[in-house]
Amino acid sequence: MSGAREQFGSRIGFILAAAGSAVGIGNLVGFPVGAAKNGGGAFLLMYAIFVFAICLPVMMAEMSVGRHAGKDPLGAYKAIGKNAPHWNLAGWLSIITPFMIAVFYMVITVWIFGYLSAAVTGDLAELAKPDTFSTFINSPTLFIYMAVVVGIVYLILQGGVKEGIEKAAKLLMPSLFVMLIGLVIFVLTQDNAMAGVEFYLIPDFSKITAPVINGALSQAFFSLSLGMGILLTYGSYIDKRADVPNSAKLVALTDTAVAFTAGLMILPAIFSFNPDTNPSELSESSISMIFTYLPEIFLALQSSIGYLGASAVASLFFLLVFFAAITSLVSIFEVPVAALMDEKDMSRKSALFTLGVLMIVMAVLCALSFGYVDALTSFVSYAGQPKSFFDIVYDVFYETILPLNGFLICIFVMYRWKKANFNAALEQGAESYKGTWLEKYVDVSVSTFIPAILLVIFVNTVAVKYFGVSLFG
Repeated sequence: MSGAREQFGSRIGFILAAAGSAVGIGNLVGFPVGAAKNGGGAFLLMYAIFVFAICLPVMMAEMSVGRHAGKDPLGAYKAIGKNAPHWNLAGWLSIITPFMIAVFYMVITVWIFGYLSAAVTGDLAELAKPDTFSTFINSPTLFIYMAVVVGIVYLILQGGVKEGIEKAAKLLMPSLFVMLIGLVIFVLTQDNAMAGVEFYLIPDFSKITAPVINGALSQAFFSLSLGMGILLTYGSYIDKRADVPNSAKLVALTDTAVAFTAGLMILPAIFSFNPDTNPSELSESSISMIFTYLPEIFLALQSSIGYLGASAVASLFFLLVFFAAITSLVSIFEVPVAALMDEKDMSRKSALFTLGVLMIVMAVLCALSFGYVDALTSFVSYAGQPKSFFDIVYDVFYETILPLNGFLICIFVMYRWKKANFNAALEQGAESYKGTWLEKYVDVSVSTFIPAILLVIFVNTVAVKYFGVSLFG
């Protein structure tokens, strides 16, 4: 495979694609619930601080490394790290991690598509039944939905960066924003919605504890797709004249705005449609909220806007979440695809086919681990808990490895690539960045406390997940 490297056709295309990778299920459901359970406005404030104080410098590091090297994460670590074995290992982690995240994200996206199909066809009453989700995830129809989702992802990615990823982002992201705003307006006009707004926005600083702070930082880090190799890969697709610091700020602002707006949709909806809700009793799981709790809320809407109206609102919500899931899935899967194209000189079509087959096999194994196949359902046990094959993929590659990858990119940039080269790369296309307070802050933070914080998160995650012990008590 030869020729110039693919590039985004416009700055807005890159920003929408990068924002699409960041805006996902965690933003639309996980963040609002996390805020509700952890002090409302206080959680919001900490989240915003962490996005710009911790995550923005890491975003800039990933994007600048990708643009400078003009390669996938593995190729970038090899080129800048001069083939040092330990940095090659970091590069491999940045390829394997997004592939495995794409595996479990595929399963969740399939579930969302299945619920979207049911809502559109008027099966809202069925979706609201307590046992529907457990029955659905073990149904053979799941694999029909999987085929459709795989087809959509393939169609987008086979078009390449400009004609596939960028075009899809320009269509899906504005549509997502419009649907989100529409749902927020609808929810805020409902009875008792302001109680949810009040709970969401008025801080309860007494709830700020070490676990809550850790949760806000983890949510910020994960929601911006850091440590997945996505921004490094997308950075390799942008022009050398592009303003990386400003683009990173816009992506962070977009992601934060979506998370904040999603809170204005979810929390008022919960308080309006179920006034007896105790926020402390809400599930931590986005999955539980999407597939068990919210369908009951949508069904309760029929008393005020009728069954068709309730089905329409539910359909719009699941379409919103589906668009968010697809944009994230496309971005995540592009990382290993780019690696095969760069490292093995494959065509995009061959790389997609090879990785697509492998991902489908792994996704099927995950999908079968919810009771369908006993060996996959009780795959291993750690921290005193039985874990399924799906649990292993999620715990290891999403919960555990991401902060480690973030730690490694910080150390790599400052101590292998060197601070002067990093600053020069950021100044390229952004002459006004030189000498600013942001440049000074990034210099200090990426070389000192940010990697220290990420290392602590990684160690604590390992201790909690696999040994049942927390560093924070």
